[in-house]
Amino acid sequence: MNVHDPAFLETQVRRTMAFYHPRAIDPHGGFYHYLLDDGAILDHDHRHLVSSARYVVTYARHARHGGGDEYCHWVRHGLAYLEKAHFQTATQGYAWTLDSGIVEDDTHHCYGLVFVLLAYAEALRAGIDEARHGLEATHRLLQRRFWESHWQRFADEADRHWRLSPYRGQNANLHGCEALLAAFEATGASGYLDQALAIARALTLAGRDHRDGWIWEHYDARWQPDWDYHRNEPAHLFRPWGYQVGHQAEWAKLLVMLERHRPEPWLLPAAERLFLSSVAAGWDRTHGGLVAGLDPAGRLSDGDKYDWVQAESLAAAALLGVRTGRAVYWRWYERLWDYSWRHLIDHRHGGWYRVLTPDNRRYSDLKSPPGKVDYHAMGACQAVMEALARRAGSR
Repeated sequence: MNVHDPAFLETQVRRTMAFYHPRAIDPHGGFYHYLLDDGAILDHDHRHLVSSARYVVTYARHARHGGGDEYCHWVRHGLAYLEKAHFQTATQGYAWTLDSGIVEDDTHHCYGLVFVLLAYAEALRAGIDEARHGLEATHRLLQRRFWESHWQRFADEADRHWRLSPYRGQNANLHGCEALLAAFEATGASGYLDQALAIARALTLAGRDHRDGWIWEHYDARWQPDWDYHRNEPAHLFRPWGYQVGHQAEWAKLLVMLERHRPEPWLLPAAERLFLSSVAAGWDRTHGGLVAGLDPAGRLSDGDKYDWVQAESLAAAALLGVRTGRAVYWRWYERLWDYSWRHLIDHRHGGWYRVLTPDNRRYSDLKSPPGKVDYHAMGACQAVMEALARRAGSR
């Protein structure tokens, strides 16, 4: 395999997308969220806001990268489900989970709402002009309910009456930064880029006193680190304890993307520091692959191997390689692809396995539970393809 060849990357995206399309489509609305290794649907009725939005993202990106009108049709199908099933008139927000179309959890999560924003942004980038209204409305909702201008960050969670909890987290802000960057690229409106940079600056500065400048996951309402939140849940789905190796790399990727649009001098050094220090600390020298979590002293807290950690890290490595020309990033890129090719990619059915044990065994045959949809794996390949295309165009 030639991981530097855009044709190789495009083939990986097509094979992964083929695992989901068309079997994941629910003709009655939205997409199915529980897929086994062979593609069988485990649960037809339960829906999670993150997956509902991420399906729109993956279909829109595929449409933009050559999938065409058929995939745009299913983008509209997914947006309709967000608007008609997840959105609740009574609360003027999006239900976190649904079961058979009935609201199961009406907690308002910024993490979910920023993915709704990303869904509209990617739909607009794919040429679906009617997504502009949804993008603007979602951003207004985020600004009204979650944005805390004095901290230059989003709050995290509110009850059905929009009363904020004291918890603050970096994860919603990381993906908020991602969504705002996509909104800027979709519209050209500089306010989105300004806000994305403000979040990145605030969280990067918050990590300056931490180990290697790493960004901690959990904070209180005054954005002081909460070192004990979920201490006993290092593998929590959305709020794991510990420094997340994949999040340091994901921030590095976003900082490189931001620097391309607004070349502030702090962005590239911060990206390089976050990436190189976290992958060096997180690489499993016995079994290969990047581990999930490290404790405040940099020791192992979660040795499992997640698909998204490897995917986001290889994307960050490639973007840094293109930006700097340094061979160290291409070595990491090749190493991460080699590990993923041997252990995480399902060469028979398509798609990536979600999580492996520290010694690279599968825990179950549930390939795509809520929240996955291979959004990270496909997005990583597409981000690398775009970076390689820009480099080729600049020669």
